[in-house]
Amino acid sequence: MVAVPIAVVFGLAAVAAPTGGLPSSLAKGGVSPRTAAASTEPPRASPRWSWPLTPHRLVRAYEAPPSPYAAGHRGVDLAAQPGTIVTAPSEATVHFTGVVVDRPVLTLDHGSGVLSSYEPVVAAGLAVGAPVTRGMALGVVGEGAHCSGACLHVGVRVDGEYVSPLQFFDRPPRSVLLPLRPGEASPAAPRGRPVRRGDARCGRSP
Repeated sequence: MVAVPIAVVFGLAAVAAPTGGLPSSLAKGGVSPRTAAASTEPPRASPRWSWPLTPHRLVRAYEAPPSPYAAGHRGVDLAAQPGTIVTAPSEATVHFTGVVVDRPVLTLDHGSGVLSSYEPVVAAGLAVGAPVTRGMALGVVGEGAHCSGACLHVGVRVDGEYVSPLQFFDRPPRSVLLPLRPGEASPAAPRGRPVRRGDARCGRSP
């Protein structure tokens, strides 16, 4: 009879012991590669809103007032003629639709205390509480207030406080210098990017 070392016997028993169908890494008290990757993966950023006008051109930027009741420009103005279709920037619900003083206003509720307002906009039969989807036609640009006949004013509030809409919308193209002569490249334009006249009026995005 051949004597087998006790250490070898215990080693064979450990190899043959069932693990209950768990992955080998978990059976050894470790973490599976898939679980480790999931725990270290950063959360995905929510997609930015689409612009309510296509194409869009920024004609006046957001100007934060020094105090809640001081003068300022609590939103951005996009060039638009009356009758231009206005679309929803993202999924939301109608928070308000009606006339405020001298212009028609439409306000959307995006949840988490975020509201976006558009004026002057004549809503297309929307009622308060109605859901809207990204790209859905909301109505058309109307007339009234400082934007009458020339632009669409877009404002965004977070928990009642006005903030720059550029924090939520896709960023406008950066401004570039126009060429001095036809065919001459502008030194401020990135290589390989054509110069467009509309860029100079858009301003640089934050």
